[in-house]
Amino acid sequence: MWPPRRVPPRACEWWGARGSSYYPSGVTTAAVPLDLTDPDVVADPYPAFARARANAPVQWHERLGLWLAFTHAESNAVLRDRRLGRIWTDKVPVERFESFNLIHRNAILEMEPPDHTRLRRLISTAFARGHVERLRPWVQELAKELVDGLVERSGGTEPVDVLTGMAEQLPVDVIAELLGVPHVDRPLLRPWSNAIVKMYEYGRTSEIEAGAERAAEEFVAYLRTLAGRRRRSPGDDLLSHLVQVRDTEGDRLTEDELVTTCILLLNAGHEATVNVSGNGLLALLEHPGQLQRLREDPGLLPTAIEELMRFDSPLQLFERTATEDVAIGGVTVERGQKIAALLGSANRDPAVFTDPDTLDVGRTDNAHISFGAGVHFCIGAPLARVELQASFGALLDRTSTLELGREPVRRPEFVIRGLRELPVVLSR
Repeated sequence: MWPPRRVPPRACEWWGARGSSYYPSGVTTAAVPLDLTDPDVVADPYPAFARARANAPVQWHERLGLWLAFTHAESNAVLRDRRLGRIWTDKVPVERFESFNLIHRNAILEMEPPDHTRLRRLISTAFARGHVERLRPWVQELAKELVDGLVERSGGTEPVDVLTGMAEQLPVDVIAELLGVPHVDRPLLRPWSNAIVKMYEYGRTSEIEAGAERAAEEFVAYLRTLAGRRRRSPGDDLLSHLVQVRDTEGDRLTEDELVTTCILLLNAGHEATVNVSGNGLLALLEHPGQLQRLREDPGLLPTAIEELMRFDSPLQLFERTATEDVAIGGVTVERGQKIAALLGSANRDPAVFTDPDTLDVGRTDNAHISFGAGVHFCIGAPLARVELQASFGALLDRTSTLELGREPVRRPEFVIRGLRELPVVLSR
């Protein structure tokens, strides 16, 4: 369900100005004592979420100029209410962000019905050819090879970074294999994706913006060339099927939609898998009893993956815009105002989850919303589950010990939550 929507400039015709700040009707103060750039909040946002949930389910955040939904019920409603939509507005100046705007303007994530319905139907038709299940054995073998490499380099004594050694490589290789990207070109993909997703954070610099546009331009050009090859010489890969797919009305993907879909699959798919892998493995290492429980009962792996996604969500915030006045959580989100579901807060809501701050790899009643909900539920969720089950399964099956080698390094961003380095000692 990536990427999150960026907060636009505060000047908006539906907001009333008071001095230099803008407030919705009836709101006179910022209600949320939450600084999303505070290093303590970035490191561990869950205590702050708990304090906010105790105040009110939905609260106005003055600095961001939008409503925040803290509870599971209200966050779920934000994701499902059709009056709260994904409405893309080109980033300005448009001449500076031509390619970045192109890959969002044509993205299924930034569309509402009927355009969303048409595009999702076409993409689902291409996926329905069994691509995910076709790759499952290949993904499992790849995960085993990567874990074996980590064990060999560690030797049971030296810390090795699981992120660069496995978590980052596996999903990129899987998406590349899915799309049919030649092996020689695969090292290009992750740097492009990394540069683009930095645009979704708060407090970005002009250098980050320039890097994101440059990466988007190069990525678009590359995929146009690759799609052209698949039209002339199709294969048994998803890109070939996306090029060829038509629905019952004869509709097909435009070239811009095709390129955007491929970029979204990589950006959303690999970022989610990388960060669940890192956050999840760290959670297991910090809860050795749960790690041992999983070793002793590998049948818990599917429920454990869902629990790791709930316990430390890879995406923390996802926005919607009201297309008409919407009552939610005791407030009115006026037409044109934005409201964000705080997924990490919703996934720790005690009204829904028993002992929400406890990691329980056997948790079966797990209504987490890390994949989103409603019409924008993540189309790549089945592939992400295959990747995560393969990588954690290989780590459990091909090691006898897993221990933190030294303090992990967390990424300094709030929205996309993950680690920069996770040094682990592994042995056979």
